[in-house]
Amino acid sequence: MTNYANVEVWIQNASVTGEAESRDILIGGGKVLAILSKEQRPQASEVSGEALTVYDAQGKLVTPGLIDMHVHLREPGFEHKETIETGARSAAQGGFTTIACMPNTNPVTDNPDTVKLVLDKAKEANLVNVLPYAAITKNEQGAELTDFEALKAAGAIGFTDDGVGVQSAQMMKDAMTRAAAIGMPVIAHCEDESLVKGLYVSEGNFAKKHGIKGIPNESEAIHVGRDVLLAEATGAHYHVCHVSTEQSVRLIRLAKSIGVKVTAEICPHHLVLSDEDIPGMDTNWKMNPPLRTPRDVAACIEALEDGTIDIIVTDHAPHSAEEKAKGMETAPFGIVGFETAFPLLYTEFVKTGRWTLEFLVKRMTQDPARVFGLQAGTLEVGAVADLAVIDLELQKTVDPNQFATKGRNTPFTGRTLSAWPVMTLVAGRPVYGAELVQPVQA
Repeated sequence: MTNYANVEVWIQNASVTGEAESRDILIGGGKVLAILSKEQRPQASEVSGEALTVYDAQGKLVTPGLIDMHVHLREPGFEHKETIETGARSAAQGGFTTIACMPNTNPVTDNPDTVKLVLDKAKEANLVNVLPYAAITKNEQGAELTDFEALKAAGAIGFTDDGVGVQSAQMMKDAMTRAAAIGMPVIAHCEDESLVKGLYVSEGNFAKKHGIKGIPNESEAIHVGRDVLLAEATGAHYHVCHVSTEQSVRLIRLAKSIGVKVTAEICPHHLVLSDEDIPGMDTNWKMNPPLRTPRDVAACIEALEDGTIDIIVTDHAPHSAEEKAKGMETAPFGIVGFETAFPLLYTEFVKTGRWTLEFLVKRMTQDPARVFGLQAGTLEVGAVADLAVIDLELQKTVDPNQFATKGRNTPFTGRTLSAWPVMTLVAGRPVYGAELVQPVQA
């Protein structure tokens, strides 16, 4: 007889990715204590803990908590769009337990004090793990490098001027050299500003239909090509943000084939939507990078499948309704993504048989942890109990009014999706949905 003491959470009858039979998961001290088959399930008298709660997962999927390495929490400075608390709550509702927030706030996260503010606000929210990026250049102006060493010491996990591309090749090479010296990644928003100024949709059929000059694919790919050469020269870990074009895919694939330390990410919307899906001048379909052609979508799907693109991110980008009401030309780019990401990709790719469930979970958990060296993304004994409980059979229609984020800007309103997260635990503590997975008597 085995006695399990100091157990805080006991999840029974869970479906664990890759396992044919259900499992029980015992959690205590913020970690996974045991993963047991039904035959190994202890008697209630053998499990003890001061505040033991037992949940019957009833065959629901339990995965490592999802990891999103590209999000916008807007605080400080744009709290009308989102706060760290509302963003973290939205992430938890989407099954995410670790998120990495971009520095294009006000003030820009380009100094240790602002990094500390983000970390303090995240600690105060006490929901999910929030990892701050710091800016490559001061105020994201592209003119002067930030103090990489001080920012790393303050808790920044990498450097990016997300929202704008670093236009100077020399500045980017200097940034990579500095980052490589202290073992930190450079995360690049790839966009040549001379090719995109004043434009708001991609150069494709939608633009032609409406007589609009579009954003060309090469605006992204030119920076990707430049930067993989700089990464090769400096030895830096170079990570490409929100890949969206066939040309970028080709360049990343080539760079990887010759040993350049390059990794890449893609958003759900660039996997399931093209510019031909845009219904009209609806700003909920305005994002950066813009939706590309079906050919680009196909190339990106293939790149994710063969490992050219390493991970899935949301680029969660909330804006107020007033801002998004300004029209396609002047409304800000961006859509929200936390709460629809997993159901969307499950419905589009797993339910249709193109991907295995294991593949999708890996690209949203284990792989981001690998790319960024995080102690996360696994469900095993001794690991931190960051977990998502997902009801694969649950179908819901996307209703932005049910979101926890302040943002309502999504192109997926009204779409019926399967596989919704119903509970999220961070270090064994339920931060979302405890009421949706009913406790039972031990």
